[in-house]
Amino acid sequence: MKIFKYLVLIILVFTSCKTKKYVIDSNSIAKEMSAKRVVKKHLNVSFGKETVDAKLSANFNNGKIKQSLSVYLRITKGKEIWLKGSKFITIFKARITPKAVEYYSPYAKNYFKGDFKMLENVLGTSLNYTQLENLFLGQAVIDLKENKQEVNIVNNTYVLKPQTTNGVLKMFFGINPGHFKLDFQKVINSFKNQALEVEYPSYSIVDKEIFPKKIDIRAKQGKKITKINFTLKSVEFNKPINTSFSIPENYKHINL
Repeated sequence: MKIFKYLVLIILVFTSCKTKKYVIDSNSIAKEMSAKRVVKKHLNVSFGKETVDAKLSANFNNGKIKQSLSVYLRITKGKEIWLKGSKFITIFKARITPKAVEYYSPYAKNYFKGDFKMLENVLGTSLNYTQLENLFLGQAVIDLKENKQEVNIVNNTYVLKPQTTNGVLKMFFGINPGHFKLDFQKVINSFKNQALEVEYPSYSIVDKEIFPKKIDIRAKQGKKITKINFTLKSVEFNKPINTSFSIPENYKHINL
């Protein structure tokens, strides 16, 4: 009987060690902690599902165009980001893979095929596929383990700053002490007068994942400022998702 009891105890211990329990403590106070430990805690809450199927409301404003849309976001992690914007009718569809960016508009009857240079024009800084995916998931757009970090507590947020960069970019990552996902991330290129600022005002816990409830993007390129605000309406993970994408033959090619 004792052997049986010990066996049950061991099983419970190992099971509890493997189970991640994510919580959001809005009353948590940032305490002194090494940068290395902050990074580790941030990585421990990295998104762990294979697919995302989300419905968002989105507001876009670049000073010339101001638009509100419903946006469907579908992600196959590491492979594809699929977007559809609609307002009574489908306004656009987009597909982003590690190699290409594609877009077409049934409303305007036009399309675009290109690379990530287009996203630099929109967001004010160069991003690769993994960085864009991380932006949607509330994770740092760079590997925080690659460089040593400085850490300071500012307004109850752990603010990480890489000690080594290429001399042109300045980066800041705000880590929330209540759940260790991002409060914000900033990438500033003073040489090109570009800046990308992303804020995450709130999160939800869905299927044991801490997922951004709101994402506010502010992209600056010269005097041009683009603002994109996303609010989560619903989301499911690890479900079969439809990412069909086919540009009609009679649409006009455009440059973005």
